[in-house]
Amino acid sequence: MTLEILPGAHAWSHDGGRVGVLCLHGFTGNPASMRPVAEAFADAGYSVELPRLPGHGTTVEDMMTTGFPDWAAEAETALARLRTRTERVIVAGQSMGGLLALWVGVHHPDIAGLVLVNPVTMPLDPEIVEMARGMLEEGTDLIPGGGSDIADPEVVDSAYPGTPLAPLISMIEHGSGPLTDRFGELTMPMLLINSVQDHVVDPANSDHLETTAGGPVERVRLERSYHVATIDYDRDLIISRALEFAARVAGS
Repeated sequence: MTLEILPGAHAWSHDGGRVGVLCLHGFTGNPASMRPVAEAFADAGYSVELPRLPGHGTTVEDMMTTGFPDWAAEAETALARLRTRTERVIVAGQSMGGLLALWVGVHHPDIAGLVLVNPVTMPLDPEIVEMARGMLEEGTDLIPGGGSDIADPEVVDSAYPGTPLAPLISMIEHGSGPLTDRFGELTMPMLLINSVQDHVVDPANSDHLETTAGGPVERVRLERSYHVATIDYDRDLIISRALEFAARVAGS
């Protein structure tokens, strides 16, 4: 059965110049949260791939059977598409999309640069993970809360309102857990943007990445936006800094 995709949640692609940008959205979110960034890169002459990660942008039930390996595979597929028409690639991601960008960077050290907005970089406390496992065993597969953490009251996010536990555990076990000690392998330039007030991903995740990355890190702190900063008050600042960074590390 083909599920209906939420308005604005479709994958998006653009053919531009010989530098490409892979844009990756967050956990329980969809391409809508990264669309302003993707379109800004396209307008600036870059080729762009903005995939919709498996289980996202439809229904939260659709996400229940997916996990980090599925999302990483989709990122790989989008990267491969981008590389057929570009010479250099920058990867940009928000939240779990930032974690996926880091995963791509670790596995593809020739990536020209990484743009990370409130990235997940650290696993949750083991006690919290065990509690989530216990809830799953008792039949609870969804808990309230999600990624719709935005300061601007005029913005409505289309992320799922609930957090599916099995995919959350997968993100930790297959994503942030194995990667958290490998950031020293990342020698490409990095633009690290994080919100001072983030109610979803602790800013300590960005602190950890800054202190462990193997390459140069340019840090930007956002004073007005919450977690989904790419569509919040500071979206224009994020875009301008991302475009400046991309032009510097890869050209257009």
